[in-house]
Amino acid sequence: MKLLAKLLLIILPISWLISCSNGDSSSVDEEKPTISVNYSGGFPQACEEIQKGQSYTFKAMVTDNMELAAYSLNIHHNFDHHTHDDQGAQCELSPIKNAVNPMIFMENQTIENGGTSYEINLTVAIPNDIDIGDYHCAFSVTDATGWQSRTSIDIKIVD
Repeated sequence: MKLLAKLLLIILPISWLISCSNGDSSSVDEEKPTISVNYSGGFPQACEEIQKGQSYTFKAMVTDNMELAAYSLNIHHNFDHHTHDDQGAQCELSPIKNAVNPMIFMENQTIENGGTSYEINLTVAIPNDIDIGDYHCAFSVTDATGWQSRTSIDIKIVD
């Protein structure tokens, strides 16, 4: 009888633990979305030169395991040679200088209907009256649960 009581004291708590469930069959998203310009249509590529007064279509492919929500494009000067922790290729930089009239571009967009893959496709006119030199093109993507990924690409704006 004592053996049976001891077995019940061991087996009963184990069975409770095994049978426990939160009742929620949905999985928790623990993956950040991905972002890449490394495909045949991706633009710009690292160290690319773009000309003032021209328009360019900036393209990046973004994916997520569950659902995409939003993206952004940010173009800003790199006259001080700062870096971003997610930069890939290192490009030859012009000498450090002070900005007089730098280009600053920021656009945020919602990805309608979510989905798990999307191609960012934004046409940007490069003004004629901006400082030439080193710039960063920074893409960002956010998924429906708030995970975010970024990538920064060195570019050079020329006359």
